[in-house]
Amino acid sequence: MSEAVKQLEYWLNDSYFDEKTKQELLQIRNDEKEVEERFYKELEFGTGGLRGIIGAGTNRMNIYTVRKATQGLANYILKNGDPKKGVVISYDCRRYSPEFAEETALCLAANGIKAYVSDRLRPTPELSFAVRYFKSQAGVMVTASHNPPEYNGYKAYWEDGAQMTPPHDVGVIEEVRAITDYHTMKTTSREEAEKQGLYVSWGEEIDAAYMEALKKQIIHQEAIDQMGDKLKIVYTPFHGASLKPTTRILKEIGFKNVYVVPEQEEPDPEFTTLEYPNPEDPKAFKLALELAKEKDADIVLATDPDGDRLGIFAKDDKTGEYKVFTGNMSGMLMAEYVLRERAATGRMPENPAFVSTVVTTNLAPVIAKNYGLHYTETLTGFKYIGEQIKLYEQANSYNYVFGLEESYGVLIGTHARDKDATVAVMCLCELAAFYKAQGKSVWDAMIDVYEKYGYYKEGQVALTMKGIEGAKEIAALMEKLRNDPPKQVGDWTVQEFRDYKSGEITNCATGEKTKTGLPSSNVLYFALNDDAWCCARPSGTEPKIKFYIGVKGTSLADAQEKVDRLTAAVKAVAGI
Repeated sequence: MSEAVKQLEYWLNDSYFDEKTKQELLQIRNDEKEVEERFYKELEFGTGGLRGIIGAGTNRMNIYTVRKATQGLANYILKNGDPKKGVVISYDCRRYSPEFAEETALCLAANGIKAYVSDRLRPTPELSFAVRYFKSQAGVMVTASHNPPEYNGYKAYWEDGAQMTPPHDVGVIEEVRAITDYHTMKTTSREEAEKQGLYVSWGEEIDAAYMEALKKQIIHQEAIDQMGDKLKIVYTPFHGASLKPTTRILKEIGFKNVYVVPEQEEPDPEFTTLEYPNPEDPKAFKLALELAKEKDADIVLATDPDGDRLGIFAKDDKTGEYKVFTGNMSGMLMAEYVLRERAATGRMPENPAFVSTVVTTNLAPVIAKNYGLHYTETLTGFKYIGEQIKLYEQANSYNYVFGLEESYGVLIGTHARDKDATVAVMCLCELAAFYKAQGKSVWDAMIDVYEKYGYYKEGQVALTMKGIEGAKEIAALMEKLRNDPPKQVGDWTVQEFRDYKSGEITNCATGEKTKTGLPSSNVLYFALNDDAWCCARPSGTEPKIKFYIGVKGTSLADAQEKVDRLTAAVKAVAGI
């Protein structure tokens, strides 16, 4: 009997597991492959928390795996934190999100830790804001972000409002792994938790405080006042958690023409109007673009289901065409606007700082340098950008102004410590109004950025490899590239090879080795000649290996041609 089958029989025969779970497992009992997939391992509580397919089994998202994660978090807090500070919980629109949030709260309460639970679905950045508002010890966001409908997840935050980083993430992981007996995991009833004052709902008070924090990031309210009834905005929350805060902030600051895509307005865990609820995917904008053409909108905005990432299209007034923006493009457009206008209006703090990641556009440090900001590069994952804010504050060294990652994540200001699509929507609408007052479109403003700094363009190749075999194939491909790194990638020469797992940077011309200065991470980076680069990284949240690509061109056409050539060369090197 395999280990997976033993686990299945344990779940079927132990009184700890409920009847509904057992009935689901009886349905797949004779499907050897399905049993193996569900039970071959524990759903791993990684550095970003949990994420997995919803269902019964150790390798699935269900109340038992959520309870186990929460018991591990509780054990860590009881040993290394202050349980009196409590834990803030929120959730998105996905299947079982409210139930998993409730399960999290009741497990915490059973451990004597107060749970502050959102009274309805709310976006990830507001959870990050609420952690600091309540001065709580930790936070939990129940979400699978932009994954397909069959997924759900669990993001863990520490008291600074950022997703957990070392040593806390590692400490919680160890506590979760130490739980081997499901019977040791605690829970209680909602009635009992409330009676003991360990279950408290939160809502409008936090919403209002969050709105006020967002408004502090506005630079040119006068531009909004001037163009608020002229700018036309199409917005879709992709059936997710951002509808209320995003439409509320736009209304409160003065935008009159905000058209929400009606088919995608209400929460829908099946995302029935979308193939994939991801603002990185231009196909997801189909309904939004139809509405934009009908309304002759200036800008089209989409937030992902948990409201931390933003995708955009903007109208090119010269052609009438709607142009898609990558996360790097919209991020750099916002960075140029925020830094330039803060500097021009005397609103730049002393010792300002800009933070980005190793796979984000090389235009980021160029813009930072242009405005005299200290620039810090972190590992992939916005939690490292959030952590950097804390490190600046602890050292009393720099004042964070702007941060971004290429995957459509931006944080302007420090009200949250995670990427915030609502503040990004507000900024893009403000800059759209600012440029419209000058007779310019958002697309015109993007071209201005390119003309000023150069036509930086990026691309990505993602290879999906599902299941047990897929994980092995991804590992093998990374090891091949690590142990035998290419000297050439198509027409480009590798000048520098960075292995973030070993922490070494190798100068390919001299062989000299230096340190990355960053924590260990399974990322390989190849700095190429002619301001080009490529990078390989397994996804932390999906069964994929991702190849990131960047070039600098002399025009849109030149940059696109270089991206196409480099993409083909990277595929050839990777053997895909």
